[in-house]
Amino acid sequence: MYEDLRWLGFRWKEGPDCGGPFGPYSQSERRDLYLKAWLELRDRGFIYPCTCSRRELSVSAIAPNENDDEPIYPGKCRSRKASNCPSPRGANWRFRVPDAEQITFNDLHLGPQLYHAGTDFGDFVIWRRDDVPAYQLACVVDDHAMRITEVVRGADLLKSTARQLLLYRALGWKAPQFYHCDLVRDDAGIRLAKRHDALSIRALRHSELSPEQVRTRALAGA
Repeated sequence: MYEDLRWLGFRWKEGPDCGGPFGPYSQSERRDLYLKAWLELRDRGFIYPCTCSRRELSVSAIAPNENDDEPIYPGKCRSRKASNCPSPRGANWRFRVPDAEQITFNDLHLGPQLYHAGTDFGDFVIWRRDDVPAYQLACVVDDHAMRITEVVRGADLLKSTARQLLLYRALGWKAPQFYHCDLVRDDAGIRLAKRHDALSIRALRHSELSPEQVRTRALAGA
C-alpha cells in the first residue's frame, strides 16, 4: 500500500512506516487511548451494552438509509445501565443518540450539512463485542490525540461525521474541520471500492497509465 501511494505521488511526514511525534500509529497499539474514552463515555452515561444477536438485528432493525451501511437500531437494549460494567468485552457498546436533535456542520467542499439523530441514523456501535473499538470511536480518539485540524475523506462518510460530532461533544473535545471529496466511480456510476472488487491502484500501476494520468482522471471523476 505504501508503494502504491508513493507511486501515485503521495508524500507524508509521519506514520507507521516513518514514525512521528504522535505515535504509535498502529491502532492495535493504541488500545489504552480508546479504553480511556470508553470509560469516560460509560461514566457520563452516553453509552450502553447491546447484546442483540445479528439475527435479532436483521429481523427487527430498520433498513439502512441510502449511502449508509448501518441500519437504525430499534432500541431493544437502550434502557440498560453501564455503570457496573468494568470492561467493554462481550457486548456491542452503542452511543445513545439524542432523538430528533439536528446535527449540523459546514463541509469545506459540499457546504452546509444537516442530519436528524434517530431518523437519519440511530444508536451506533463504538465498541464491538470482540473487544475492539469500532470505527467511529477510533477515528475520533485518533484525530483528537494526533491534533488533527482538518479531515479529508469521501462523501460516503458524511453521515459518519454527524455521528462523530456527537462523540466529540460527549467527550468535551473540539472537532476538526471536514472536507468530503466526491467519489471516484466506474463507467456504471458505482464507486470504486474493495467490496466490489474495483480497480485498484496496484492494477493501475501495472497498466500503461502514468501517475499523472491517474490523478487527472480521478479529479475529473472518470
